[in-house]
Parts: sequence; structure tokens; C-alpha cells
Amino acid sequence: MRSSSGRNSSGNNGGSRGGNSGGRGGSSGGRGGSGGGRGNFRGAGNDRDDKQGGRPKNPRPEERRYDVGPGGNHEGPKTGRGASARGGAKGGPKQGQSTGRGRSVPATSREYEARAEERNRERYAGKKDVKPPKTFPGAEQEGERLQKILARAGYGSRRACEELIEQARVEVNGEIVLEQGKRVDPEKDEVRVDGLTVATQSYQFFSLNKPAGVVSTMEDNEGRQCLGDYVTNRETRLFHVGRLDTETEGVILLTNHGELAHRLTHPKYGVKKVYLAHIVGPIPRDLGKQLKDGIQLEDGYAKADHFRVVEQTGKNYLVEVTLHEGRKHIVRRMLAEAGFPVDKLVRVAFGPITLGDQKSGWLRRLSNTEVGMLMKEVDL
Repeated sequence: MRSSSGRNSSGNNGGSRGGNSGGRGGSSGGRGGSGGGRGNFRGAGNDRDDKQGGRPKNPRPEERRYDVGPGGNHEGPKTGRGASARGGAKGGPKQGQSTGRGRSVPATSREYEARAEERNRERYAGKKDVKPPKTFPGAEQEGERLQKILARAGYGSRRACEELIEQARVEVNGEIVLEQGKRVDPEKDEVRVDGLTVATQSYQFFSLNKPAGVVSTMEDNEGRQCLGDYVTNRETRLFHVGRLDTETEGVILLTNHGELAHRLTHPKYGVKKVYLAHIVGPIPRDLGKQLKDGIQLEDGYAKADHFRVVEQTGKNYLVEVTLHEGRKHIVRRMLAEAGFPVDKLVRVAFGPITLGDQKSGWLRRLSNTEVGMLMKEVDL
């Protein structure tokens, strides 16, 4: 009997403890219910709601799934979702990175272009270069187009030079050019316009009205004023053609064309120079004949090609002397030997180049026509 009652009491005690535990469980359930109420109020689910099939909570960004093209996961957003599906919006996968499903988004466009360029290089590595076709007939010829050379020489625009060719006024090596686009070699071919040679290279030609007191040299060691003082700002080196006495005024040519300068001063070509001299008379009528027949000087006879009286005022005479020689002080020496010392001497013409109204000390560039006449004078 004792043992039976003892077991019953133990069972009662266990039952009461179980009841108490159940009570605590109930109270815990109550707290859980109240906790669930607070969770629902905040808009977030809990474990009990998940187990009971309640509304699922929003996935974290790293747990989201994206449909990025054919064959993508259809559980996540579709391709119509926009930029986020392509990785352009915040939270989407970056280009070139894995999406977490074993696939990678295509590489950036820069990487793609680099790979394409590498493939093209490998494809065309062993092939020969293809030369483009000629754009106009005769392009395979050497030299420059004729109208371009004429325009550079100063004959106007290229269109104006084309009109010169159309008018049959241009010659190349003695033949009249009638077609446009003819190519010539400026170093070898002779180009003429209206019968006058064209300086096809970068030559420069100037005429200076040299004042009295200027030395006919490009540099002077004594510091006197010289011809070089008038062309110090030129890019190319110029040199003078012939000389003039320090006290003689008038035309003196400056150029960088060596052959032309040589021929202009050589006695073989006989380029004439015209001088105006002021002397005191009276002078005999046969003075001109004496000068033309020749005057005996220290270094031989000197002859004038032409002589005339330009002006007379009392005993003062202005005479013109033309000669092709270029010896030192030739005009002064001839007139002094004839008995008429020169007070003032001016050279008014050098071949076809005249002084005109050019003022003393002025430098001017020769025109194309003047250059052509100079070259014609010495067979260039």
C-alpha cells in the first residue's frame, strides 16, 4: 500500500510540474502572440508566419534573382523590369560580375572593343597593304601641277592661272600648254608666260634706290651704312648685283638668284645701264662722238653706247650716258677724262628695270613681268 501511494504522489507531483510547465508554456505562447502582434504592426513577418504559410518577407539585395536574358531565372523580375535587370540601376549586378547562378554578365564595351581589335589584327596580319586608286589621271607622275607653280610665282589665284593656260599664254620647255593639270618639275622644266621666264623656285628680286653715302656691300667692317641694312629682316640671304660708287645714287638690284646675278654683270650679255650726270659746261658738240668712239683710260678704252643732253640751264648740263661696261667709276672717269668732272651721278636704269618715281632709300619687290624681262635679257 505504501509503495502504491508513494508512486501516486510522485505521479501527482510530476503532473503538477507538468501542469506548471504547461502554464509557463502557455504564458510563453502569450508573449509570443503579443510579439507576433508587434511584428505585424511593423510590417515584418516572423518564423511562425513563415511556417504557417504567411506572407514572405522581402529578400535581401544579395538574395535577389534577375532575369538578364534568354534562359534566365523566371522566378525573379522579368526583362521588362528595366535598367535594374541589366545592372544599370542600384542593387543590380555589375557588368562582368557573376549573378550568383553560375552565369556572368557580358563584359564592358571597352573590353569587347579591345578583343575585337585583337581579332582583326590576327585576321589581317599576313596580308599585303592595299594601295588606294589614283584620284586623277597623271597622278603617278612626278612634279607639281602647272597652275600651282604659277600661283606660287605670283601670277594670281589658281583659277586665274588656269585661265592663263586656257588662253595658250603658258609654255613649258618651248611648247604651249593647253590642258589643265600638267605636272612639271620646277628644278628642270622651263616655264614661260607671254614669252617671259617664270621664276618657279623661291627666288626673291628687289630694286633699291641707293642713296648717296651708302656703301655697295652687304656688310661693312667700318660700321658705315651699307646695302645689308635695307634687307636685314629677310628670311633668305640676298646679295647685290654689281656695284655703285658710294656717292652715286640710283638703281641697284638685290636677289638670291646666283645665275641671274652672274649673267647680269658679265660683259658677254651686254646688259645696258643708263646714268644721268650733272656736269658744268659749256660742252662741245662732239662730246657724244668722243664718248662713243672711246676714251683712253688707265685700264684701256671705254666706250659709251649712247649719249644725249637731257637738260641745260646756263652752264649746267644734265646728260644721259648709256653703256654696258661695269668697270669701277667708269662714267665718272670717262667724263673727267673728256674734261667735264661729274658733280652728281644717278643710275636710272639697270637693263629693263627703271628707277621711275621710286624715292631714295626705298626698296621694292620686282614684279613677275620685270623678273621675266631680266631673265630674257640674259637668255634664262
